[in-house]
Amino acid sequence: MKTICIILGTVSLALGIIGIFLPLLPTTPFLLLTAALYFRGSPRLYQWLLNHKHFGPYIRNFRENKAIPLRAKIISLLLMWGTMIYCIFFLIPLVWVKVVMFLVAAGVSWHILSFKTLN
Repeated sequence: MKTICIILGTVSLALGIIGIFLPLLPTTPFLLLTAALYFRGSPRLYQWLLNHKHFGPYIRNFRENKAIPLRAKIISLLLMWGTMIYCIFFLIPLVWVKVVMFLVAAGVSWHILSFKTLN
């Protein structure tokens, strides 16, 4: 079971890293999942993740404050809406797909904005 947790945690970490660069793939939930899986599978990997220069603050901020830093909110919303506007107006020909994409972006925006903001 520990091996499965480590493997799934590593896959979740990879998705979280990809989420840093892809607007619709969320980073923080995948990092939180990674932390939970590493906690069950390997205390060493869990400590590594919490002490990591880039990933640790995501997890600690969310665990301790249930909040997202202002900079992270702004960047994620700008990247997501920039990508969505480009896709909706220039790439996607089907109206129903455009509507679905807009609704997904609005839902993700609402979700991001529903968390407290760290300054």
